[in-house]
Amino acid sequence: MAEPQPSPCWERNPKINSDDCRKALLDMGAEIYPFENRHFGQSYPYGNKIECLAALPEDAPFVFFDTDTLITCEITDVPFDFNKPSASSRCEGTWPEIELYGPGYTAIWKSLYDKFDLDFKSSLDRSQPDEYWRRYLYFNAGYFYFKSPHQFGTRFTDFAVNIRDNGPETIQCQSLNPWLDQVALPLVLHSFKGKRDALPKDSLDGATSCHYRTLPLLYARESDAVVTTLEQVAAPNKIKKVLKQYEPFKRLIYHGRGHRVRALFDQDNLPRKERAIRNKIKSAGYWMR
Repeated sequence: MAEPQPSPCWERNPKINSDDCRKALLDMGAEIYPFENRHFGQSYPYGNKIECLAALPEDAPFVFFDTDTLITCEITDVPFDFNKPSASSRCEGTWPEIELYGPGYTAIWKSLYDKFDLDFKSSLDRSQPDEYWRRYLYFNAGYFYFKSPHQFGTRFTDFAVNIRDNGPETIQCQSLNPWLDQVALPLVLHSFKGKRDALPKDSLDGATSCHYRTLPLLYARESDAVVTTLEQVAAPNKIKKVLKQYEPFKRLIYHGRGHRVRALFDQDNLPRKERAIRNKIKSAGYWMR
C-alpha cells in the first residue's frame, strides 16, 4: 500500500485517517510504503499513482492497482510479461473531447508523441477507422505494470508534468483534470515498447480483478461472481467493523441497497454508456461515492 505523506502539496493530512483501517490492513499482511508528493497533491490527487512508484523496491517488477479494485482470483496466475508494459483497456473514449472546429484525434495525439520524440504511426490500431478513439493508444490507469517502478515512475512523472506545464497547442482547450494520468500513460507505455491488450481477456478486468470505481457501478454492471466475492470478503466481523465506517459500504453492502441498485438493470443488456448507468442510479436515489 502506497501512502502519501503530509507536505506543502496538501491542504490537510492525506494519510489513512482511520486507525481501525490501518490496523486491519497491517493485520492482513499489508506493507505500507510512505511517499512524498513533489509535483502533485491537492491540486491533482490522481498524481499519487505516478509519484508513489518512486517508493517501491527498485529491483522488483510491479503491478499498480487503484484502491477501488477487487481482486477476485489468484493474482499470481496472471501471465505478466514485465518487459512489455501494458494497462487497462477497459475504458471509454473520455479524452480528448473533440470540438467542432478544433483539431481531431490524430492531430492531438500526434502532437503529444512528437513532443516526446515517439513514433506515432506505430502506436495506431489500423483495424480501427481514422478519427475513431480506439485507433489511438488509450488506457484506463486503474492498473499498469512494468519491470521497474523507478524507470516507469520517472518517465511517467516527466511526461505528466511536461504535458501539464508545457503541453502542445493542440491541447490548450482540453481539460487535463482528471485525465492527465490517462493522457501521459499511453505515451509512457509506448516509450517502453508496451502494447494494448497484452494479457488474456479473462484475466485482469475479467476473472481476476474488477476495477469497480464506485460501489453503485459494481452492483449495477458487474458479474454475480464479483458481487458474491465482495460480500464474502466483507462479511467477517473484523472487516465489517472497518467497512461500516464508510457510508457507501455501510448502506450498499450491509443494508441491502446494492441489490436494489442491481435490480434496476439487466446485466446482460446494460446501457452502452456509463453515464446512462450513473444517471439511472441517481434518478432512483441510490447513488453514493
